[in-house]
Amino acid sequence: MKNLIARKGHTLFLLLILPLFTLAQGNQLRERRFITINGIEQWITITGDKTKPAILFMHGGPGSTMSPYADNVYKEWEKDFVLIHWDQRGAGKTYGLTAPDELSPAYLKANPLTVDQIVDDGIKVAEYMVKYLGKQKLTLFGTSWGSIPAVEMAVKRPDLFNGYVGHSQVVEPLANLIADYTKISALVKKANDQQSADVLNAIEKPPYASARDAGKLFKIIKKYERMASTPSPDAWWKLAPEYDNAKDNQNREDGDDYSFVNYVGDSKLGVKPMMATINFAKDHWQFKIPVYLVQGEEDILTPAEITKPYFAKIKAPAKQFILVPKAAHGFNEVVLDAQLKAIKQVNGIK
Repeated sequence: MKNLIARKGHTLFLLLILPLFTLAQGNQLRERRFITINGIEQWITITGDKTKPAILFMHGGPGSTMSPYADNVYKEWEKDFVLIHWDQRGAGKTYGLTAPDELSPAYLKANPLTVDQIVDDGIKVAEYMVKYLGKQKLTLFGTSWGSIPAVEMAVKRPDLFNGYVGHSQVVEPLANLIADYTKISALVKKANDQQSADVLNAIEKPPYASARDAGKLFKIIKKYERMASTPSPDAWWKLAPEYDNAKDNQNREDGDDYSFVNYVGDSKLGVKPMMATINFAKDHWQFKIPVYLVQGEEDILTPAEITKPYFAKIKAPAKQFILVPKAAHGFNEVVLDAQLKAIKQVNGIK
């Protein structure tokens, strides 16, 4: 698959099978295991104080699981919450459990990934966790790609959640891409960045028939977002030792490719784009639970120019738009603080 698409320009994660691990000390849970969801084994980790509210995290990417990094990024949250990280279908250990020896065009065509699959899986995971933890509801958190299935889950099954916190909210992916191209082209021109300008001129404006072209655009966007935002600590993205080995590394790369090609589509490979089915401003703006959107001010990939009008349209019992300075599409310490503040508000924690 290495020649089929360009890398997206951000760290992506896919894991090999680990030994199942369950540990409880007093009220502290620490579980890593597979559960059966819609006929396949899917990987979850559960950590934190079992007497406290529970958060279901919907990771980004698609394909960028947080489970190998959760201790580095979210460890401090465990005193106030139960943290549930789930490797979605097509990502992380869930993908790696049945990954082919080689991610080929034939495999991609024969194994399509859809938004509806992920949404249905997510609802089943939430149902399982509510029952397993003995909670009335969970707090739902979605970042980037993960904000897509999260919104659909929140709208379809508000009985499972006490609130939704979205970070780098996706609204309409094609509109996002068109806005991305226009904005990044202006930044590239201003910087006199001829190398990036040549790439943009070659791929032209979206939509793209090739996942490789979409990947090239994403890579330039990430470059300029890094220049405009405060970076996250390097220690956050150090793989936990049990996830860091040759086979896991290969599975991470293949899972990223598999999920990304399914997201943006590729006509030559015969893969339909998941993103083509999504327009939340049209049909997903009425919520029965509180909605908080955390937005990086320097986010090019899911810009405020698109997120803000969607937020203005949202009808919910309570809502808040949180604009974070010196932050782009990804995480940094200020973004994490904003996420935690919103989640505490959902749960009435001061």
